[in-house]
Amino acid sequence: MTTNLHRLLAAVLFLSASAPIAAQAAAAAGAEKEVPRSTGFGGACPKCELSGRRLAGAHFMGADFSGSAFVGSDLREAHFLGSNFTGANLSHADLSDAQILGTNFAGANMSHVRLRSTEARGVTFANANLSNADLNDAQATGANFAKSNLNGASLRSTELQGANLTRAEARGGDFRDASLEGAVLIDGNFDKASFRSASMSGAVLSGGSFDGADFKDAELHHTVIAGVDLSRARGLAQDQLDDACADSRTRTPKGLVARTCGANTRVIIQQAGSPVWAAHVVIPPAPPAPPAPTIRRLVAASN
Repeated sequence: MTTNLHRLLAAVLFLSASAPIAAQAAAAAGAEKEVPRSTGFGGACPKCELSGRRLAGAHFMGADFSGSAFVGSDLREAHFLGSNFTGANLSHADLSDAQILGTNFAGANMSHVRLRSTEARGVTFANANLSNADLNDAQATGANFAKSNLNGASLRSTELQGANLTRAEARGGDFRDASLEGAVLIDGNFDKASFRSASMSGAVLSGGSFDGADFKDAELHHTVIAGVDLSRARGLAQDQLDDACADSRTRTPKGLVARTCGANTRVIIQQAGSPVWAAHVVIPPAPPAPPAPTIRRLVAASN
């Protein structure tokens, strides 16, 4: 028996006491593609090969599956609690309706993954490849997407309040009707992304790229657009910019004017199971008006 199979046997805990021992051994050894829904995974099984498996409803509790492969696996309604999937390959896997709490997917390959209607709280997707992923209707409040690849991903109606998308690549991303209140999009690439009807109140877009992005009917109340070039953004209206907070570096579409704010903005996000981190966006105050010229009348003295 290979080393990986030994580790898998140690990692798999079957919660159903009525299951026959022979069936358990066959499932663990890979003879059966389908794993019972009552299966629980704990312990360590790094770099295990579990691609194409039927793991719907499985429980991953404090498990270490870093670098493991779950390509195309069925993980619908699975539960991920405090587990480690850093560097794992979950491309084309289906995690719809899953519950993911305090789990680390940093650097994971999750391209074309399905996370539809998934609860993902306190989850780290930093540096992960989520290109063309389906996160529609997911709950990802406070999730960390820093430096992640979200190119072509769909996040329609996704709850992303306080999410960290610093330096994320999200070209062509679909954020329609998403909740992005207080989200941090600093220095991200959101070219041609759609934010139609998205709620972006209090979000920070400073330094990001939004060439061709669609903001039609987006809520921009107190949204920080300091240092952002929106000259090629689509769907923006003057009333939206009136609600936002810009600075002298903000660029707007022709005919629109952004409101300048003279204040410092401090964004603090508390992620479940993570320390508090803060992002500072300094909006320099508008330069003071030049002093009014003093007109002195010179009276020539005549002798």
